[in-house]
Amino acid sequence: MEEIVQAIVIGVVQGLTEFLPVSSSAHLIMLPRVLGWDDELINSPTFVVMLHMGTLAALLAFFWRDVIVLLRAFVALLRERSFGDDPDRKLSLVLLLTIIPAALFGLLFEDHIDGFFYDAVLVIPFVLVVGAVVLWLAERIGTRSRDLDEADFGDAAVIGVAQMFALFPGISRSGITLAAGFVRGFQRDTAARFAFLMGIPIIAGAGLWKTRTIVSGEAGEVDLVVLSAGVIAAAVSGWLAIRFMLRYLRDHSTGIFIAYRLVAAAVFLVLLVVYA
Repeated sequence: MEEIVQAIVIGVVQGLTEFLPVSSSAHLIMLPRVLGWDDELINSPTFVVMLHMGTLAALLAFFWRDVIVLLRAFVALLRERSFGDDPDRKLSLVLLLTIIPAALFGLLFEDHIDGFFYDAVLVIPFVLVVGAVVLWLAERIGTRSRDLDEADFGDAAVIGVAQMFALFPGISRSGITLAAGFVRGFQRDTAARFAFLMGIPIIAGAGLWKTRTIVSGEAGEVDLVVLSAGVIAAAVSGWLAIRFMLRYLRDHSTGIFIAYRLVAAAVFLVLLVVYA
């Protein structure tokens, strides 16, 4: 029962922090260490990736209409080999291209990055600060003049490359892609919508790849009840976080999240020093 409660707590944290620009990976690494939770499954990369499947479910539940429209547009693009006057065709291709840099970077370096940060956790608070500075600068640079139907291949390149850095715990995938969207001139809520939509294929790819190891038994014995509790918690809290972010960013800056990152960095650093 204790493991289920831990899984639910971590699942809720994952769902919220995946879509708020505060770094889910930093919280998932820090929380069990600070609370002394040493369950093997809870602290495994398998559990973390499966929690991302919960956040994927949240994305699909929230954006299912957009996904259907974009899939149809992409099929039409392949069939007719033309954008025509349909902005969704271009958007579908732009979103698809954004996953290439992160996918290649992840295949080459993800295991090395994960191994380093799980051992060198003292680095994470400083990376949180770096992410806060990047978001702050992007807020100052952004013109907030562009909408989603204006997305182009320059956006795919810039935001796609930015997404690579989300592999570093403390950066935040939503945070770095939001920042890149601001730099490209998107309105705040538009940048968030773009970031969330481009997260669907990259999260799905990573999750399905890890699911393969669970089904084949490569990941070892897995408690499916504990795993399911975490995934469901991540899905529910993730859906709420998406809804909150899209509404909040219509009228507010990311200042509150920048401040949170700085406070969290200081708290994490103190806790790491105290509990070291």
